[in-house]
Amino acid sequence: MRIAVVHDYFTQLGGAEKVAEELYQMVPGATLVSTVALEEKLPPSLRGIPLQTSWLQRMPGMKEHYRLYFLLYPFAVQSLDLSRFDLVLSSSSGYAKGIRTHGSSLHVCYCHTPMRWVWNFNDYSARERMGTARKMLLQGVIEMLRLWDEDAARQPDHFIANSKAVAQRIARVYGRIAEVIHPPIDVDRFHLSKEVDDYYVVLSRLIPYKRIDLAVQACTMLGRKLIVIGEGPQYRQLVAQAGPTVKFMGRLTDSEVEYFVSRCRALIFPGEEDFGMAPLEVAAAGRPCIAYRAGGALETVVQGVTGHFFDQQTPESLAEAIEEFERQEWSPTALQIHADGFRREVFQERMRNFLARAGYPLPAIQSQLQSLDLSRDARAIA
Repeated sequence: MRIAVVHDYFTQLGGAEKVAEELYQMVPGATLVSTVALEEKLPPSLRGIPLQTSWLQRMPGMKEHYRLYFLLYPFAVQSLDLSRFDLVLSSSSGYAKGIRTHGSSLHVCYCHTPMRWVWNFNDYSARERMGTARKMLLQGVIEMLRLWDEDAARQPDHFIANSKAVAQRIARVYGRIAEVIHPPIDVDRFHLSKEVDDYYVVLSRLIPYKRIDLAVQACTMLGRKLIVIGEGPQYRQLVAQAGPTVKFMGRLTDSEVEYFVSRCRALIFPGEEDFGMAPLEVAAAGRPCIAYRAGGALETVVQGVTGHFFDQQTPESLAEAIEEFERQEWSPTALQIHADGFRREVFQERMRNFLARAGYPLPAIQSQLQSLDLSRDARAIA
């Protein structure tokens, strides 16, 4: 069986790229396809492998200005020839779901979210601080992209959503039913630490919708230590808001991330995410999370067991939640059990079961799922 794994673009390294990596690794012999792939933005295990890209790969300044080419991505996706494949697995928060396949092939789209900047343009433009003229200029373009996206959503035979929140958006925006299969978490890379320090941690790209500004302002108000791990276009703005207790670390190695995560008081997760892997990665290290009560966090954070919620996206609401959090006790064992329910082997098994029901059972691959002993408590918490 000829199989292709298609991802929107490898221009940044985040949760969607980790899912694309897992899809590729669970299908031996698959062909990896993307509109653009920047070598340094590929997950380490995908670097150096053969990868089919579109003509967009050769556009000038792609590394620095890939966002400026957003109107060309629909054309790039539709230029990719996937007619020789029997099964196409697309990983999409943007364009890959619009891939054209042969009539007899099966196309399953793992959807991270409908295009955020298209279907929530007003919120997106407000967070990006767009001027009125620029916003008006983009309105017509956004309308065209909505029409294209509606047509693209008709291409997959099946949708899989990464969370219930995203499944609801897919139904509302595209009129399609999506099965929920949570993304894979590499829980084995994280370990308990015998020492816990007095700092909080943010683990995120520094872009407006992540609302890292709330964590920076709340910790500055309270005089709490905060370590911000990640890079992005909002860096300078966040530094200007930060007090002396906030430290920006930039992009760190995996081992450095694991060190800071395992010793933090808690992760601060202030944005409304489609799913959000970070709370589960931190839980795998036995550390809790303070999260905004919305989106995917409602499926990954258990109030009072693995974390504490705040209800308004204001520094004051988050600061109050931090003080409430500090009056509670947390069980590292309960946190790890919860994270275990989202491990990579669980994702693989659910994907394989879905594809088998769709008539495309995958070849047998080595899996640790049979030897995985998820306790009754783990299932109950997850």
